Amino acid sequence: MAEHGRANRKISPKSNFNSWYPSIIEIADLVDKRYPIKGMDVWKPYGLTTMSLIDDITRNEMKRTGHNEYKFPLLVPEDLLEKENRLVSLLKKAREEGVSPSELRIEEEEAGFKKEVYWVTHGGENKLEIPMFLRPTSETPMYTMFSLWIRSHADLPLKTFQIVNTFRYETKQTRSFIRVREIHFFEAHTAHKDEESATNQIHEDAEMVDRILHQLCLPSIISRRPVWDTFPGAWYTMAADVVMPNGRTLQVATYHHYRDQWSKEFNISYEDSDGNSKYCHQTTFGMSERLMGAVVGMHGDDNGLIIPPAIAPFQIVLMPIASHIDETVDDKILELATELSNHGFRIKVDDRDVRPGVKHYDWEIKGVPLRLELGPRDIKDDKCIISLRTGGKREVLIENLVDSITQLLDEVSDELRIRSSNMIKEKIKQLPMINEEDGNLNLSEEIKPGFVYELAFEGSDSDAEKLEKLTGLTLLGISKNNFKNKRNCSITGKLTNNRAFIGRMY
Repeated sequence: MAEHGRANRKISPKSNFNSWYPSIIEIADLVDKRYPIKGMDVWKPYGLTTMSLIDDITRNEMKRTGHNEYKFPLLVPEDLLEKENRLVSLLKKAREEGVSPSELRIEEEEAGFKKEVYWVTHGGENKLEIPMFLRPTSETPMYTMFSLWIRSHADLPLKTFQIVNTFRYETKQTRSFIRVREIHFFEAHTAHKDEESATNQIHEDAEMVDRILHQLCLPSIISRRPVWDTFPGAWYTMAADVVMPNGRTLQVATYHHYRDQWSKEFNISYEDSDGNSKYCHQTTFGMSERLMGAVVGMHGDDNGLIIPPAIAPFQIVLMPIASHIDETVDDKILELATELSNHGFRIKVDDRDVRPGVKHYDWEIKGVPLRLELGPRDIKDDKCIISLRTGGKREVLIENLVDSITQLLDEVSDELRIRSSNMIKEKIKQLPMINEEDGNLNLSEEIKPGFVYELAFEGSDSDAEKLEKLTGLTLLGISKNNFKNKRNCSITGKLTNNRAFIGRMY
């Protein structure tokens, strides 16, 4: 870590979020964006460790809920993609026309991920008979195997997950963690005996999202996506969005209920206890490195990152002071480091021969939750000074250090939750009244940039389209938390408890 002072941080003020975000990622050394393929960043140790700790939280949730980890191949043959495209096209068309998919026969068209995949056409110098592509997600390879594995009701539920890299040719402007072409991706896929069992899985997914985001100190908006923003292969889609400091929403988790639509296409069936053959009902649950982007964007400040203790590579940095004067300082630091490490804390001893101020600046940029100073006088008094990344210092007794650090880490987490919750509250406004005059819709007040708007909504797709055209924003969907008292829909005037959100999305 280079020696530098506050003047050389090169961090834009957070009030200028679009400049602050990439600058903080660079200065904190999370990834390197200079790899010669746009949107494919090189993960550096500090960023990778942080992401790995997020993965550990996810794995613990998977273990708790009975999911098993798999690793499916990266390459997928083209014929499987065509199979997915046919299904997605059919379901999309059926939804648009309001009919059952069984009533339609449509020609194959480009749908699904076909326009976004990276193709592999040669093996060495030999042209492949069937082109292959790098997985954009894993429905097709997974479900091909599900059809081989599932035979009886005793095989259900099948609950799988993997944490892998996926590849999508993202044509929009790339942004580290938020919009990339090589994605660090988590996906869970499950198969169940009936719709009720699959619906219960969706509820379990929602609980897991809440638990994961709680550890990341990230409040979110949970909503059922509108029909046009539902994955075409899904019956419905639920999503968790984090509101970033610039007022844009960042989708960090989705979970889909497929019913038996995919199992019919991929022949995923089982024999029930009566000997009848039935199609499985399925769900998927996905997250990505966008969780990392949300943590960076939500919690950081003008001085650098602030990493929640649950995912901090180093939860506390120990800094010896004046050890060149008193050699017992280094001995005591190592003793404390061993004790803290044995109690499960992730620690770092910074024994560099630089000024204490430089150490503080460096670890402040890195977002380390706690920084501990120990010098000769502290040893004599059996005390040490601990600085919190969220602000303030504490003088604690060395003999109570483990308990004190546990308490202070909890204090940092609680403070981050309070700050992020308050930030979201500040970013959500009530949508101005909509008036109709001479057949035209008008807003009583101008839409201000940098905000998400809340409204009552009980309308059709065309009503939503009118709303989006009027505001220039995108409807996120219907929140899982309804209004307690009925309100008039902003477009139709119908009384409803439905709470909806509309804003600008990443």
